[in-house]
Amino acid sequence: MRLDGKTAVIFGTGQAPTSGDIIGNGRATALTFGREGAKVLCVDRHLASAEETARLIEAKGGTASAIAADVTDEEAVKAAIAACRAQWGRLGILHNNVGLGDAPMDTVTAEAFGKIMEVNLFGCVLACRHALPIMREQGSGSIINVSSASAYWTSHPTTAYPASKAAMITFTRQVAMQNADRGVRANAILPGLMNTPMAVDRRIELTGRSREDIEVERHAKVPLSNRMGDAWDVANAALFLASEEARFVSGIELPVDGASMARVG
Repeated sequence: MRLDGKTAVIFGTGQAPTSGDIIGNGRATALTFGREGAKVLCVDRHLASAEETARLIEAKGGTASAIAADVTDEEAVKAAIAACRAQWGRLGILHNNVGLGDAPMDTVTAEAFGKIMEVNLFGCVLACRHALPIMREQGSGSIINVSSASAYWTSHPTTAYPASKAAMITFTRQVAMQNADRGVRANAILPGLMNTPMAVDRRIELTGRSREDIEVERHAKVPLSNRMGDAWDVANAALFLASEEARFVSGIELPVDGASMARVG
């Protein structure tokens, strides 16, 4: 019960139907937080999927509710943040997990580039904007932004996605520094090659290749045991950053990548 008594808003807790049994980062984090005693507000633009995540938490004895919000809609984001405090009196944890992939350099358009930045970066900015006044008033709070190890990779196949995730890291540092005097922490998680629906199913859809083929290729690229991580690895990192064990940890980038970022050359 490492989060006993805490309240959390998690953006991106829904999950598209997947052909395998893998789980996404947002849902895994919501389930982990619920198991560890937090009251969890599950947020997603697809309400039915967020409600399913909330039901899974409650089925294990946890406390959860769900609300719909598109992170590009400021009023919806503001309403989700307000709903947490209205239900449970506080906002202890904000977890931003929404992400959208994009296209290679030779096919990306200005419209697509702007959409990636709007969803991946500005959606996080909006959530922080409306959560911070509550956390500053409380004198405490933990913000966790899910960035990506692709922010540092020099051979990523897309254009705007790694750019948006690199900007999120810088933004997270600024949030940490500008709110440290009020007891608010902010940290970023940098997942590497993960076996999640967004990462694997999206590639199946785009390439027409089999799941097994894509998984074998991605496993081989990971230094640690030649195995991708999964959503539970990201969730456990988020659990640490949200807990009191990380009370003196703020402004960091935490890679969860099987040593991929340690490899040079």
